[in-house]
Amino acid sequence: MAAAARFDVEQGRRGGEGRYPPPPPEQMYTQRKGEREWVPWFVPVVVAVNIALFAVVMYVNNCPAHAASTRRGGGGACVARGFLHRFAFQPLSENPLLGPSSAALQKLGALVWDKVVHERQGWRLLTCIWLHAGVVHLLANMLSLVLIGLRLEQQFGYVRIGVIYIVSGVGGSVLSSLFIRNNISVGASGALFGLLGAMLSELFTNWTIYSNKAAALVTLLVVIAINLAIGILPHVDNFAHIGGFLTGFLLGFIFLMRPHYGWMQRYVRPSEIKYTTKKYLPYQWVLLAVASVLAVLGFAVGMGMLFKGVNANDHCQWCHYLSCVPTSRWSCGK
Repeated sequence: MAAAARFDVEQGRRGGEGRYPPPPPEQMYTQRKGEREWVPWFVPVVVAVNIALFAVVMYVNNCPAHAASTRRGGGGACVARGFLHRFAFQPLSENPLLGPSSAALQKLGALVWDKVVHERQGWRLLTCIWLHAGVVHLLANMLSLVLIGLRLEQQFGYVRIGVIYIVSGVGGSVLSSLFIRNNISVGASGALFGLLGAMLSELFTNWTIYSNKAAALVTLLVVIAINLAIGILPHVDNFAHIGGFLTGFLLGFIFLMRPHYGWMQRYVRPSEIKYTTKKYLPYQWVLLAVASVLAVLGFAVGMGMLFKGVNANDHCQWCHYLSCVPTSRWSCGK
């Protein structure tokens, strides 16, 4: 079980904490007269599924049953064994986030480059976003999802937010696999960054309906910059964050287009006044078309490179700095 001590806790290496984007101000998502407000259920279901799957992983992990081999590997005793029994956590020296071993995560669907490429287990690109490396990791991501996702789902509905969440998660997995081969990957951060990216493109494509455009844009850009900057620390794979963010950014232009301000004004005009303004502006359709083409091409190229076994680092010598910047205080490893 010694190898299990070197597992990735959030698309990176041991010791990294799950990174998640904090929510932007509530005022960015005002409901306008004439627009439907949805009752969110997708986000609560996702949270419930993630919690349930974590319990399944811990059941399969069964730390007490492997305690002897863990000690031989120098790992120590299971955490909370007397209270949790079969669901006890791996030793803190192996998993400081209170969770299972890498072996259990691999068994349940963690992203492993070798298995995806050589064993054609492409389904891992999707299943890995539903698994978490520990209680700390799970709570951080689920809290972020609730704070960001609930309001978005109220605004745009479960179908559009669900598509953005899942596809962004896969997009993050693809980019991560292209650059990182030696560590397993789990976590919903790529999907969460996809929602953050979609919020930015939603601001651009629905520019006319915002009264305080500059404040909304600056606030959102600061939030994005801070979270992406955190990703350059060691033990965090920023490629999953970037891949999810870019995917969500393009999908936001496609799925989150809203009627422009002039069209919405028909709800406050007297009924006898004829109003024939078109629902969407030309620039919104242009952005939708361009984003659609880029999204399809991006996924096609990314998937093609991945299943051909291409190492993206060979084509971008400096890209590894996007995930970790070495300093005198830490090393990024190989």
